[in-house]
Amino acid sequence: MSVFRTVRGMRDFLPQEAAILRSVEEKARRVAELYGYGEIVTPIVESYELLAAKAGEEVKSRMFVFKDLGGRDVALRPEFTASVARLVATTLRNQPRPFRLFSVGSVYRYDEPQKGRHREIRQSNYELMGSEAPIADAEIVLLTNSLMQACGLRNCVFKVGHVGVLRGIFDEENLEDKVQDAIMQLMDKKQYDDAFTMLENSGVSAKCIKILKELVKLKGQEIFDVVKKMQSLVEGYGKAAEASKNLFQILRIIYESACDLDISVDAGFARGLEYYTGMIFEVNVPDLDIALGGGGRYDKLIKLFGGESTPAVGVAHGLDRIILAMQEQKVLPDAKLEKSVAVIPVDEKLNGEALKIAQLLRDAGVRVEVEVVGRKMAKALEDANRRAMDFAVIVGERELKEGAVVLRDLKKRAQQTVKVNAIAGVVRN
Repeated sequence: MSVFRTVRGMRDFLPQEAAILRSVEEKARRVAELYGYGEIVTPIVESYELLAAKAGEEVKSRMFVFKDLGGRDVALRPEFTASVARLVATTLRNQPRPFRLFSVGSVYRYDEPQKGRHREIRQSNYELMGSEAPIADAEIVLLTNSLMQACGLRNCVFKVGHVGVLRGIFDEENLEDKVQDAIMQLMDKKQYDDAFTMLENSGVSAKCIKILKELVKLKGQEIFDVVKKMQSLVEGYGKAAEASKNLFQILRIIYESACDLDISVDAGFARGLEYYTGMIFEVNVPDLDIALGGGGRYDKLIKLFGGESTPAVGVAHGLDRIILAMQEQKVLPDAKLEKSVAVIPVDEKLNGEALKIAQLLRDAGVRVEVEVVGRKMAKALEDANRRAMDFAVIVGERELKEGAVVLRDLKKRAQQTVKVNAIAGVVRN
């Protein structure tokens, strides 16, 4: 007989693990509420053409792609942004700007499973669409910091760059978009030698290669000094100079917000998705060598999908990785509800009364498990202790005649008789 296991790269979440995941998801939702982002739910399955439009070769090669029964090419979403952009280009096209939209759920990539990397990835996603102002970019970074703080994470470091600096140089060197994308993919993987070789073979100027090599080495936490050096390096490349000026403005707004972020500017920073046009960033903690989240500006995607030209900036956070970081820093939330109660009828004739009392407690927000196996009292209490329940409500015929039950405190090993209508108050207090 076959023993079925999870598909490689997929996982089961047991009750405690699922409770921790939901807790982090709720923190992400709360941050969305505090920043005014409305939650939307988009399909897990989208057309392959939509998802592949500007995903980048690396992402496209790792998508779960298949034909539906109508012969159409579809795929499991590898990220949220394309779906949100589709929605804004169609259903929401006549709604007032800016949009602040939030999503949470699973995305799928055929990556090699390892620590912090699975093929089903839980993410929270925030998109701010309709503003090209630097304050919008700053908001997305600050929102990410708020989520990290809400999860109790310490020593978060934000790595920030600007795709527009690199793209600006490439545009003025008349590099085709496909070549630009391939070079950015290599830079994202830190395969700089290969990137420079491709540049040389593309016929760019010696000045371009020299500047790119300098930019790759330019990074540090003296953020304004680094950006000023960027500006000096790209002088003569108009678009790149404007992009470095834009980065300076974003960082100045973040600095003036007094939120005290630990930021490092990396002038040669690139990310895998092709649709980025401006500021990009990732957030890390020293305990892990993988990013907990990342995002940036993408001003051309909605128009690409048939909508109006709409500037946009967004971020996705890996909830699995955030939980991993919380484990490393020992700041995981207590997944257990405040109080839990086992309701145990002493005789099956009292099952109806037991369910009535259980519902009374649930209505008061207390977690309840009713004895449904028919165990003897000693075994039922032993099971309640094993499950780390706080109380046991023993439903007996004699006490019920007085409108009462026996309430046993399983932690203190003490018990008392309590009126049925007062149980919830006694348990909660």
